[in-house]
Amino acid sequence: MPGPSTELIQQLYRTPPDRFVAARDAAVAEARRSGDAVTARQVARLRRPTVAAWLVNLLAISRPELVADLVQLADALRTAQRELRGPRLRELSAQRRAVVGALVVEVRKLAAAEPDAPPAGRLPLAEVEATLNAAFSDAEVAEQVRAGRLLRAATYAGFGEVPRPQLRLVTDDEEREESRPARRPGAQRERPEAASRTDRAASGTDRAASGTDRAAKRAEQAERAAQRAARAERARQRRALDREMALAQADQERVEAELAEAAAQERDGAGVLDGIEAELAELERRRAVAEQDLSRAKLARRAAERAVTSARRRAGEVEAAIEALAAEEGDADAGVGAAD
Repeated sequence: MPGPSTELIQQLYRTPPDRFVAARDAAVAEARRSGDAVTARQVARLRRPTVAAWLVNLLAISRPELVADLVQLADALRTAQRELRGPRLRELSAQRRAVVGALVVEVRKLAAAEPDAPPAGRLPLAEVEATLNAAFSDAEVAEQVRAGRLLRAATYAGFGEVPRPQLRLVTDDEEREESRPARRPGAQRERPEAASRTDRAASGTDRAASGTDRAAKRAEQAERAAQRAARAERARQRRALDREMALAQADQERVEAELAEAAAQERDGAGVLDGIEAELAELERRRAVAEQDLSRAKLARRAAERAVTSARRRAGEVEAAIEALAAEEGDADAGVGAAD
C-alpha cells in the first residue's frame, strides 16, 4: 500500500520543531506533484513535536541501538516490578538511572551538532529525562520513544506499572490474637452436654457417640491448626511485602533526591552558560565595533595616502615649472649680455 516512507518520516521528525511545518508542507506538495495522494494525505496529518519530544526522536533516529537497550531494560524492570523481586528490582533500578543519565548526555551531544537547535542552556533536558523514565513504566511510551515519533514529553508517576497492594503493619498483639484458636459459638453450651454424655457412658450407644465426638473434635482441631498455619503464612507474606515496600520507598526517595540535585545542578549550569553566552555576545558586539573602527581607519589612511601622492605630484610639477622658468630667465640674460 502506498504511503510515506520510513526515511521521509524520520527526516521530518528529526527536523527542529520551528522548521517542521515548512518541511512537512514541502513534502506534501512534492507528493501531490508526484501524484501520490495517499502519501500527501498521511504526511499532512503529521503533527509538530515539542522541543523535548524532538530531542527524544532525534536520539531514537540517530542512536537506535541505545534506545533499543533502554526498551529492553524497561521490559525487564516491569517484569521485576510485577513479580515483586526486590534484589533484581534494585539492580535494574540502578541500571535505569545509569542508562537514562547516559542518554541525556547523548541528547545534549546530538543537539549540539544540529545547526538550528536551541542553545545548550535552553534545552529542556529535564523533560527529556522524565520521558525516558516514563518509558520504564509505560510500554506505550516506550514504543513511541523507540519509533522516534513522539509528539510531546511524557511524565513518570508512581512506582512501576503494577498497582501497589494495600498493606498495613501487623503488630505482635495482632499476630497473637490471630494465632489464638478460634472459639466456636456455643462451646460453653456444649460442656453440659458432654457431661451429660459422660453420665450415660455405661451404655454402648453412648460409647459410640463419645467416639464420634472425639473424631469430630480431632477434625476440628486439625481445621483450626490449618487456619492458624494459613494466618501465620499470610502474616509472613505481609511482613515480607512491608519490607519490600520500605526498600522500594527508600529507593524512590533516594532517586527523587538525586533527581532534585541533578535538576539544581542543571539549573546552575544553565545559569553559568547563560552568563558566558552573554559575555560572548558582549565580546562579539565589541568586536563588531572595533572592526568598524578599523575599517574607518583604513579608509582614512588610504585617503591620506592618496592626498600625499597627489601633493607630491603637484610639488614635483611646481618644482619642474620653477626650474623651467629659471632656465628661461638664464637664457634671456645671456642674450642681453651678448647684445651689449
